[in-house]
Amino acid sequence: MKPNEIVGEHFERKYAEKDKLIAVATGKQKADFVLKNARYVNVFSGEICKGDIAISGELIAGIGSYEGIFELDVSGKIVTPGLIDAHIHLESSLVKPAEFAKAVVSHGTTTVMVDPHEIANVMGPDGIRYMLEATENLPIDVRFMLPSCVPATPMDESGARLTPENMEPFYTDQRILGLAEMMNYVGVINGDREVITKIVASQRYHKKIDGHAPGLSGKNLNAYIAAGVYSDHECDTLENALEKLRLGQYIMIREGTAAKNLKALVPLLNGKYSGRCMFATDDKHPSDLLELGHIDYIIRKAVSLGVDPIIAVKAATYDAAKYFIQNHKGAIAPGLLADMAVVDNLNDFRVETVIKRGSIVYRDGVVSPFEAAISPDLEEKARHTFHLSRTTAADFSAGRLALVGIIPGEIVTENLGFAEKADPSADILKIAVVERHQNTGHIGVGYLRGYGLKEGAVATSVAHDSHNIIAVGYTDGDISFAVNQIREMNGGIIVVKDGKVLSALPLPIAGLISDMPLEWVNSQLKETKSAAYALGVLRNIDPFMTLSFMSLPVIPKLKITTRGVFDVEKWQYC
Repeated sequence: MKPNEIVGEHFERKYAEKDKLIAVATGKQKADFVLKNARYVNVFSGEICKGDIAISGELIAGIGSYEGIFELDVSGKIVTPGLIDAHIHLESSLVKPAEFAKAVVSHGTTTVMVDPHEIANVMGPDGIRYMLEATENLPIDVRFMLPSCVPATPMDESGARLTPENMEPFYTDQRILGLAEMMNYVGVINGDREVITKIVASQRYHKKIDGHAPGLSGKNLNAYIAAGVYSDHECDTLENALEKLRLGQYIMIREGTAAKNLKALVPLLNGKYSGRCMFATDDKHPSDLLELGHIDYIIRKAVSLGVDPIIAVKAATYDAAKYFIQNHKGAIAPGLLADMAVVDNLNDFRVETVIKRGSIVYRDGVVSPFEAAISPDLEEKARHTFHLSRTTAADFSAGRLALVGIIPGEIVTENLGFAEKADPSADILKIAVVERHQNTGHIGVGYLRGYGLKEGAVATSVAHDSHNIIAVGYTDGDISFAVNQIREMNGGIIVVKDGKVLSALPLPIAGLISDMPLEWVNSQLKETKSAAYALGVLRNIDPFMTLSFMSLPVIPKLKITTRGVFDVEKWQYC
């Protein structure tokens, strides 16, 4: 192509941007925006450097002595790259992505790597499309990993099934970075055709494959990694993390609401191993976002546990960007995206200003205005995901059934044999899962110990991973009433007694997400928890989170599905 040949509008625009960037970098032209007198974290050299940070458009033009059309003096502060969450399910926040973004950008987060696994279990490909649309034009970048296991197991009755065929079209979207947590490591190890096809498809597009293999070791771990699984966020012991790291996996150190692994894995955050580590939250509930923070909270906690602050920042930025091949992010250097956070210091890590793609999106407690919209057809589908008939007390009648034992603070359970009936004096309650996607009429019933409820019932449509309705109570009438109320609300969390609603949090979007502000959701969630505790739920467990994991049949020992209590270790129904 000749230099003077017309090459199109896109090329001309990019040429002009590059020409301006070079002019700003050389000092021939004023920058659009300059952070004056910056002390910034250099993730390449592992030190605090000094200089003005000049920005042209969305990019950093140079570091040194610069003048800008707009200047912000950051003397006495520290500038870090924008923080990155390497793995999260946005649905866990219980609010729309726009509300989530408003919360986390104030904590310095500029990019999140999302697995829309929960909404995909309800809506299938439409759930992924919903999240793609809902995350456009936010003050943070949302990138996606395609859910690898929908449904999670053959025993689940989800609202949809993701196959290699209906996942394939998404790989051409630039916001799709790969295949999310491959939970079915058994399928990988045994060469399951559909599982391996999903891995091969992701590799064909040169995308990443994230792992989910708690406790996997030895030759089975070799097989899992050899198949192409590049990371893992399920390490809860240093030994297992080191085994995976030594075999080439990247380690996502998880510190979220449900699972907290940072303390056990802190020894990885040193000069020897830290380049293979990044931070992830996995699940982050409203109260944590409002009261603790996001990735900034993990940095603070890591530093309090003795980690070098620069290593902690690097794990929260550059190391995650490098793993996901986001080569334009994660550092402060010429030519990279101007994604940065200004903090008071690296120990307290209080975020004062956030810059996203060269613009201030948060400053002094205020998030800059933005607009997010969903197409009407997807919004309509997301609000009509309950397809089941009303239940009656007779639907939950049962005799001798398996007894599931809760372990406080864990999502694994105990196999306590069998029970003949519900007996609150012995802390034996009835637990049920009601299929709500296809109106099959399937209702699985069993017994539960360790929850503590003395009267009434608790129910929720947040029931991992298929998100049917799960309910626990003493009388069949209360359980049926709670399930019917969830149905009428089009999803949510509820506490009832004697045919009356004591407290409820509606989640009308796919039965997982509220359409209300984060602060309201958090307040209502606290009120509903209080109602559950007032009915006797043990104070050392979360009433709803604990219940939601009782239906996850990939975690031992006993779990309950729409077809009854399932023995995960024997891989059969009780």
